[in-house]
Amino acid sequence: MIDTTFLIMAFVTMFVVIDPIGLAPLFVALTQGMSASAKRKIAFRSCAIAIVLLVVFALLGEAVLEFIGISMAAFRIAGGILLFITALDMLFERRTKRREDTADDEDHSDDPSVFPLAIPLIAGPGAIASVILLTGQRPGAEGLAMVLGVTAAVVILVMVLFLASGLIEKALGKTGITVVTRLLGMLLAALSVQFVLDGLRDFSSFAVTSGG
Repeated sequence: MIDTTFLIMAFVTMFVVIDPIGLAPLFVALTQGMSASAKRKIAFRSCAIAIVLLVVFALLGEAVLEFIGISMAAFRIAGGILLFITALDMLFERRTKRREDTADDEDHSDDPSVFPLAIPLIAGPGAIASVILLTGQRPGAEGLAMVLGVTAAVVILVMVLFLASGLIEKALGKTGITVVTRLLGMLLAALSVQFVLDGLRDFSSFAVTSGG
């Protein structure tokens, strides 16, 4: 039976971390002056690269952590702190400004699909940490399938918003995008604290078991 609570939590986490709504105006900036067909190709290519990267980390991330001797509890705490910093950036608009600076530094005549769109705007450190945390929180084939499905759904949503970025920017306006970003930042802050609490709980359980 599918765990609906985990599915919703995973979707919210990936949606907030990747932030499809916040990426849409940046896509407009990076593809300014390009033809409609070129924009479509860049949207498809950037999302395809990002989903491949996230799937690889979802499949191999925990094994890599075990290989280098990092416990999942430690990674949950570190990942939660990283996501909390991301939430603060969203709340105080530092994240948007940093992304815009990254976009401004790029030569728009080049293909931005790999950098900066796929990496680090879509499959950034927060998204990579999140897929590893989520697959570790729900081990097994079912949990992995849910995380991969949710991640694919969010990246597909990113692609849809890329393709409709011009219309969305006009509809929401700068104020609307700012409001949505702040709300998502608050939600991400709460989720990041939950990750830290889960990590501390797992560490305490491990310490008690080892001590016993």
